[in-house]
Amino acid sequence: MEVLGYIATFIAAIAFVVLVVYVIITLKAARETLSHVAGTLEGLDKQMKGITEETTQLLNKTNKLADDLNQKSAKMNGLFDGAKGIGETVKDFNQSLRQLSNSISRTASKNPEKASQAIKWGTVLMDLWKKKNK
Repeated sequence: MEVLGYIATFIAAIAFVVLVVYVIITLKAARETLSHVAGTLEGLDKQMKGITEETTQLLNKTNKLADDLNQKSAKMNGLFDGAKGIGETVKDFNQSLRQLSNSISRTASKNPEKASQAIKWGTVLMDLWKKKNK
């Protein structure tokens, strides 16, 4: 029986050695895999730094462009305000001419003789002015 005990112990020792060998092989493969993963993560880290720098530059350019656009828009607002003022001035001038024309029409209808005489004098004055300018 002692022989069976020795044989069992020997088989157990061989099984333990085989198990240790397979564990060592597995651990070496895991170490290689982790080494590759570490290399990949280092490369990814470098790429992320490059992307971050490019994104920062792009954001800075975008901010400068937005500031430039805001400045130009503010200048255009002044131009449009000026055009609006000119439009209001022209509108007021037209209204004044309309009032003057209505006033002349009312006066002419009340005094047709004076109106025709004023037209004649106006025509004479225009002719004299044209002759003088030639």
